[in-house]
Amino acid sequence: MPSTSAASASIPCARRSSASSTDVGRPTTGGGRPLTLVAIVAAVIVIAGGSGRLGIPAPLALIVAGIGVSYLPFITEPVLSPDVVLYGLLPPLLYAAAVRTSLVDFRANTTSILALSVGLVLFTAAGVGLVTWWLIPVPFAVAFALGAVVGPPDAVAASAVARRIGLPRRVVTILEGESLVNDATALVSLRTAIAAFAVTGAGAEAAKEVTFGSVALDFVWAVVGGIGFGVVVALVIGLVRRNFTDPAIDTSLSFIVPFVAFLPAEHYHSSGVLSVVVAGLLLGHKSPVVQTAASRLSERINWASVQFLLENAVFLMIGLQMRRIVGDISDSGLSWGRVTVVTLAVLATVVLLRPLYVFPTRWFLGRFDKGVSPTSRPYAQSAIISWAGMRGVVTLAAAFTLPPETPYRGVLVWIAMVVTVGTLLVQGTTLPLLARWLRVRGPDPREDALQEATILQASVSAGLTALENCDQSDPEVVETLRARAENRTNIVWERLGQGREGAETPSETYRRMRMTMLQAERAELLKIRNEGLADQEVLAHVMAQLDIEESMLDRIEDRTSALRDEPMLPVERALNECEHLAEAHDRFVAPTSPHGCEECLRNGTTWVHLRLCLDCGHVGCCDSSTEKHADAHFRETGHPVMRSFEPGESWRWCFVDSQLG
Repeated sequence: MPSTSAASASIPCARRSSASSTDVGRPTTGGGRPLTLVAIVAAVIVIAGGSGRLGIPAPLALIVAGIGVSYLPFITEPVLSPDVVLYGLLPPLLYAAAVRTSLVDFRANTTSILALSVGLVLFTAAGVGLVTWWLIPVPFAVAFALGAVVGPPDAVAASAVARRIGLPRRVVTILEGESLVNDATALVSLRTAIAAFAVTGAGAEAAKEVTFGSVALDFVWAVVGGIGFGVVVALVIGLVRRNFTDPAIDTSLSFIVPFVAFLPAEHYHSSGVLSVVVAGLLLGHKSPVVQTAASRLSERINWASVQFLLENAVFLMIGLQMRRIVGDISDSGLSWGRVTVVTLAVLATVVLLRPLYVFPTRWFLGRFDKGVSPTSRPYAQSAIISWAGMRGVVTLAAAFTLPPETPYRGVLVWIAMVVTVGTLLVQGTTLPLLARWLRVRGPDPREDALQEATILQASVSAGLTALENCDQSDPEVVETLRARAENRTNIVWERLGQGREGAETPSETYRRMRMTMLQAERAELLKIRNEGLADQEVLAHVMAQLDIEESMLDRIEDRTSALRDEPMLPVERALNECEHLAEAHDRFVAPTSPHGCEECLRNGTTWVHLRLCLDCGHVGCCDSSTEKHADAHFRETGHPVMRSFEPGESWRWCFVDSQLG
């Protein structure tokens, strides 16, 4: 039999509806193609930007807009080539999502991710295939192909909704991991179904060549080969990056990584999707080691723009195909009533099969999962995962790879589009309501700030230790670096607590005054530029430094404002807390000066935040305050544990072990 992977390489492109249509996958003469691309990019910017302001999911708005535009008589319909989507758009979209995914979190949830990305896709493909085969007179291979098309949820849609409504990090990791890996399962299954349909059409004897063993062998090679190609690409690119420090060169190199990983894997009939995902995960994990800070910053900014344009352009382009799809349905011989019944049946099957698979699977895996907190309410998280099945780019792109000779191809493409729009509309818009009803919350920003402060304090301590061991150190330089290091940690701690009413924290005062300075510095630089008094390249370098510093100050302000909107929730007790925190866990101590820092009240000085000693009840001011009385109290008495004395906060800190509790 022909290889299932090889069969996919010969899948014909979508048929053109008319000679006047513009195919975005092929070069054309004249100025039509550039104008079409400019119009698509402009529409993406306007519609996606406007939908964000209105709170409407951008994919849904773009599809609806594309459908409306497709029926305008003066619009030339661009025909979307499947090869452009699968070979030109899908690899960079997968890479952009994979390179931002934590490899550590992915490993910690590998079992759950694989259960969903492999088992659920096959379960959905089989279920949808049975329903379609029952309702439409098509071979089961074709019906299974439709199941493979609508099987994988979309990484972009899942992560966008999950992060917008604030789901627990483990749920977000599972959804993103599932959406990255399940594309490989779906596309391999689709190849197998297309190959099976091709050989069954040749006769009964040829049909016998499609065996379970051959399918299993192809699937194993797709997985093993895809992972192997991805690892090799990551290793080679990592070695190359060690020799380049120019951000422009490094960022340009990253643009070819998804294609270097995808194309060879596909050529040798393994999974190009899996190769891109593996390469992205490994390169993202190793980026702090093999890239400079400037290169990482440049890559994040550029890839954010590329991902925004590509993913939204796909949704708009799919909507623009609607007029042609409706025409194909009219020529299929099926009545619109029957098409509607089949479409709704497939949509309902896709939605219902997910919870039927997720709940028992998660229950079974949870019996062996020791990393789940008793307070995490796994049933609620299972409900969220089972309802977060929004389809997207891969489903729409895969639908267009069905060969032209596929029975009822137009109907199948229509069903894939309705499933995509239906899941985005039904599940995407109701998922926030379900999360609120189940009281599933994401990570508390104040708890994140506590962890950030703890991590930063540990790293700064390591830096200060290295500073002390430096030879021939200038005492003045050492003191300057020490003050800057302490200021970095204090800025994070100051984001917690309410502070004195109407009073600025030192970091807020610094930000306000530094922003005033930056505005004056930039105005002077512009004056120098306009008068031609300095080289433009030197001026650009100085301006870039000001921009980086200002962006960091803006980020500090935004995160501080968000933290103070709501009170902090109780911090879960750590399993490995030190002996001092364990002893003081349930201890209650009455404050000796409940109205403020004892020494500050006596001396007439001011404080930023307050800390309560859990041994004697002493109330002192934090390290961001001028006098640092809480730290001085520890050095004087040796009392190890203090607690935040700010409204709504209950976190504790051990001075001896530098541990948060």
